[in-house]
Amino acid sequence: MSDTTHDRDRVHVPPPHRELLGHVLDKWSLSVLNELCEKPCRFNELRRAIPLVTQKSLTATLRRLERNGIVTRELVDSRPIAVVYRMTALGKTLREPVDVLLAWTHQHMSQIEDARDAYDDEAASAERPPVLAHRPRRLDV
Repeated sequence: MSDTTHDRDRVHVPPPHRELLGHVLDKWSLSVLNELCEKPCRFNELRRAIPLVTQKSLTATLRRLERNGIVTRELVDSRPIAVVYRMTALGKTLREPVDVLLAWTHQHMSQIEDARDAYDDEAASAERPPVLAHRPRRLDV
């Protein structure tokens, strides 16, 4: 039995599930998973395939995915020693649900863009600042 409950009007996602979804569906994880679903990759191959990711972000993403059993890290005995990342059997089971989410976004993107435009227009007419895609962090001094 799942801890996730579905009432008629709400979905309750317990914190451990929410945390896992955050790890798997975050900005860089989807790109990493997309690459590793095709073939195992070395770290620098992933860096080249995802040019906007920093080394620090890619390292953190791979560690989270490895910790959650989604990818595995293998040392390759070569000169120089290399590390290869590959999907685990568990990680491969993510392909179908991620594909469903991507299909949903593709199917509904024009409606979402219309809703965003309407919201931004209303916010502008009410002299409220629009919602930013990325809000800058507040620095406490």
